[in-house]
Order: sequence, then structure tokens, then C-alpha cells
Amino acid sequence: LARLANWQTTGGWQARLLPRTMFDLTQARALLPNRRVEWFASTSSTMTEAARLIKEGAPAGTIVGAEEQTAGIGRHGHSWHSEAEAGLYVSIILEAARELPPVMLALGLATQSAITEVSGLQPDLRWPNDVLLNGKKCAGVIAQLESAKIVVGLGINVNHTHFPPDIEHLATSLKLAGAYDVSREELLAKLVRNTERLASQSPISIIEQFTNASSFAKGRRVRVDLEGRVIEGITQGLDPSGFLIVREDNGTSTTILAGGVRPA
Repeated sequence: LARLANWQTTGGWQARLLPRTMFDLTQARALLPNRRVEWFASTSSTMTEAARLIKEGAPAGTIVGAEEQTAGIGRHGHSWHSEAEAGLYVSIILEAARELPPVMLALGLATQSAITEVSGLQPDLRWPNDVLLNGKKCAGVIAQLESAKIVVGLGINVNHTHFPPDIEHLATSLKLAGAYDVSREELLAKLVRNTERLASQSPISIIEQFTNASSFAKGRRVRVDLEGRVIEGITQGLDPSGFLIVREDNGTSTTILAGGVRPA
């Protein structure tokens, strides 16, 4: 009761606070036996650390995490807000056995499932892999090829109670959505297992699962920021490669290879 009695007012709203604790690396390694788990109190980016470990011979399955990132990497060159001890900021090294588009979808699915399993929340997916709660982003995923491996970067806002002004209207956390006592160690274990399970499935299966799990995949009116232009239309599902198809208002069907998708 004492843990739930602490209240803080921020920007006109109130959120229950639980004492933050350092990530328990011993527990995490016990939940993920027989694999390498590297953890930093602070680093520029777990993606950078994972790329370095690959060059040193780190095998697929290696996990790199940090309590804080000072230069967290988001999609399209954006930064990822990485408040100390508030989130789960990790990179996972995978074998580069498949094309990236289906893998990106699988990563979104893995993150969505891990959050549901640990917190009971029901996140939505916005193509290609943004994870949303109540219309705001609670988790993001990026991936890049590094030698013969794929480095997957995942950031989940777990215990954040507020965000910088420039993103507070876009971002949320599991705590702000009502999950007040999520184990980051258990969340990591679920995330890693789901990632490896889903990333190894066939593109057809991944695309089907994503379509069923995302309100954005089909029948959603969206606005897409493309290079040099903005389009609006209704989503028509994913093509065989996992790219989003949007039927524009002029009747043209456009395949979205990359771009910011938002509700219109």
C-alpha cells in the first residue's frame, strides 16, 4: 500500500509511482540461460555496442542492454528518449537469414506480445512496427544489417511518468497506461523468446499475423509522409513482401516502402 500511495502531479495529471529499481542482471540471465547478456549502466546506444560485439565475434542470440542511452537510435535518424532506469533498452543479435521487411513486422509482433504477456495491456501495431497504447507510442523497433548478422534495437517505455515537451503528445509508457509494476527482467525474457520465435517463421505467416494484430493494416484511413509529398487514403493490407498498400483518394494504389504512417 505504501508503494502505491506515492503520487506526483506532472502537467495537470497524476500518476502512481513505484520505487524504481536497478535492472537485476542475475535474474535476467537466469531467465535466459546459455546466452550472452551484456548490460551497461549507461551507453550511447545498445545498437552501437552490439555492432562492436559482432566485430569481436559475438554469436547470434547475444543481448546488449542498458539502464540509460545517451544517444538512443530511433527510426529515420530520430533519437529515442531513454530515461535512466525507466525503460527497457536492448539490442539483440540475430542471424541474417531472412529479408528485413518481414523481420521488421515480426519484431513489432514480438514486442506487442511480450507487453501483453507481462502487463495484460493490449497494444496496437502501426506499420511497420510501432507499438501503441491509447494511440500513443510505447515501444519502437529498428533493425540493421551488420556483417552477416542483424542487429535489432528495441525500446519499451516501461516506468516513464512524463516525457519531454516535444514528444509528450506522442509517447506513453506501460505505467501511464495502467501497468504499475512490470518486471523489466521478465519483459526482456518474453521479448527475446518472442523475437527469435517470430523472426524464424515464414514471411506469409508473419504478414498474416501482423494483419490480424494491427488496426492500421487494412481499412484504416491514414496520412503517409513520403519523400517530397504527403498522401492520404485507406490501407489495403500488405503485399507479399510485407509493404503497406494504401489506396489514395484519387484511386491510385501506392505501396509504402518507408514513411511515417499516421491516422488521417
